[in-house]
Amino acid sequence: MDYTLLKHIHLTTIAITLTLFVLRGIWMMADSPRLQARWVRIVPHVNDTLLLISGFGLAIMLGQYPLVDGWLTAKLFALILYIVLGTVALKRGRTKRTRIAAWIAALLVLGYIVAVAIAHNPLPFL
Repeated sequence: MDYTLLKHIHLTTIAITLTLFVLRGIWMMADSPRLQARWVRIVPHVNDTLLLISGFGLAIMLGQYPLVDGWLTAKLFALILYIVLGTVALKRGRTKRTRIAAWIAALLVLGYIVAVAIAHNPLPFL
């Protein structure tokens, strides 16, 4: 697959992930039954799978790998944190306050991941 096409797929799936996460967070805060719709439980997982596959493909094409290159290692650990926070925000948080705090924290982590990706630096704000 062409690098440019794979990069566009990756960037598109990132935009979809962000959009869906924000939307699900809004629905969570509003106690909307839409959060339980079948497509809402399936589409994000399919998109995130494509996101991960395209990310791994780009890493291979660039010849840079997590646990070898610092910026990709930072992205990997931040991604794990984002997944944990997202799970607390949308499913496992016991109170709405906890879920909202986890949702905001997950959005901040996602912002960090994007900044690391742009800067190719684990400390993108310095």
